[in-house]
Amino acid sequence: MEFEVGDMVVYPTQGVSVVESITTQEFLGEAVRCYNLRLLSTNSRVMVPVANSDRVGLRPLSAREHVRKVMDRLRDRAASGDGDWKDRYKANLDRLKTGDLEAVVDVILCLTRVASRKSLSFRERKMFDHARQLLVYEVAEVEGRNVEDVEREIDEAIRERQGVEEADS
Repeated sequence: MEFEVGDMVVYPTQGVSVVESITTQEFLGEAVRCYNLRLLSTNSRVMVPVANSDRVGLRPLSAREHVRKVMDRLRDRAASGDGDWKDRYKANLDRLKTGDLEAVVDVILCLTRVASRKSLSFRERKMFDHARQLLVYEVAEVEGRNVEDVEREIDEAIRERQGVEEADS
């Protein structure tokens, strides 16, 4: 899929970005077209060769209906995610690498369930925070909402879920 300057895209594991320019760079004597992206969450800049955009999973923002569906899933009371922490960590990392919004919510749900029973390890806490940030920025951008408002909504859904899961224990 080709993108144009000004397009909002999702770079898996990095988050929502804007295509600021498309330039031609010389690499090893060869001219390579590159997307110059700015990550909304950190204002960092990243260059992705156009030819590699599919391989790295660069994708357009999710449709508004899909965002609503994943937010409803986040609020749902159904539980998910157990297992050995190493297996769980690898599975969650693989989910994040897909860049799929459903997979990001799966990571949040899994780690929320674990957190309702015990403290998350440092690595899982960082993963949870990163997944949350990926969700916040995509929801905010797709729905044209303030990042802080979306953070509050997601945090409230997570707190409610944790409360229900603690009561079920």
